[in-house]
Amino acid sequence: MTENSSSPPPEKYGIILFPGFQALDVFGPLDSLNMLGRERTISLSIIAATLDPVSTRPPNVNDTRSPLFAERVVPTHTFENAPGDLEVLIVPGGQGTRSSENMIPIHAFLRKTVPTLRYLLTVCTGSAVVAQTGLLDQRRATTNKKAWGWVVKQGINVRWVGKARWVIDDPSVSSSSAETTGTAGNPSQTSVGKGGVAETAKHIPIWSSSGVAAGMDMIFAFIKQVYGKESADGLANILEYERHEDASWDPFAKIWGVGGS
Repeated sequence: MTENSSSPPPEKYGIILFPGFQALDVFGPLDSLNMLGRERTISLSIIAATLDPVSTRPPNVNDTRSPLFAERVVPTHTFENAPGDLEVLIVPGGQGTRSSENMIPIHAFLRKTVPTLRYLLTVCTGSAVVAQTGLLDQRRATTNKKAWGWVVKQGINVRWVGKARWVIDDPSVSSSSAETTGTAGNPSQTSVGKGGVAETAKHIPIWSSSGVAAGMDMIFAFIKQVYGKESADGLANILEYERHEDASWDPFAKIWGVGGS
């Protein structure tokens, strides 16, 4: 789906929160969408395990230096009562992605929800969370380069792209020539049935960004493709943000020694 598509642009957004989410993974994309909401009719559902405020502070962390320095966000929905008609879902990353216990309800929600979406967007290590479900099997994706070694182990069947600011895997268009590393073609440990979990979402365009701030560049690329260049350029100028528009720009792959860079 592009700005030239006959389908109207999406209106119903959701974002997942969990203890220890990375603040900029969430607020970078959301602030741009906040501004988009001034010119377009869009809505946002903030989804978490409960309606209690969710902290950026990672769970089970004993940090005596700045124990009170964190932000908390109040969800609007739980995984049980989230709207069933979401069109775009954003999955952030952060240290909290390492909490396997907290990821269990998220995995269940993703498996249920992603097949009904129009777009799935992941930021930073949010791609690891999706990869753990099997929904990224045989799909192209990127992630935080500092966390590369851990992330790729979460999805051995994902076609991980080592050098990319963001990656678009859209089944309706031909794949990019961006360099890919990974183990695509191996039997997935998370597959169920012949096609695996990924088969249920094979028609969904999946956007993934590199680490943290890269989510801002990805969301502007998304806005440009879905809502038009004029909207993307106008919002970037209002926010005074000089964005990277080349999806292959990625000096951090070399900095963090990611293969293929």
